[in-house]
Amino acid sequence: MKLDRITSNPSRMDGQPCIRNLRLTVRRVLELLATYSDRNELHQEFPELEDEDIQQALIFAASYIDDRIIEISDRYETVA
Repeated sequence: MKLDRITSNPSRMDGQPCIRNLRLTVRRVLELLATYSDRNELHQEFPELEDEDIQQALIFAASYIDDRIIEISDRYETVA
């Protein structure tokens, strides 16, 4: 899939990957997805964000995850 909605400009947002040259970074889109469980609410708050933008942000982020095995502790720890 061609990621034609992900842009990067050194003079905008410190060169971070953004959605369609908006001041909305891929990282921020991922944070929004984690925060808004309801996509309709997300679209109300950020009407400029389209479903294709979200899909490409997820694909872009997934491409940076290394396929390595990380040992996860069996204990549950809480952070206060």
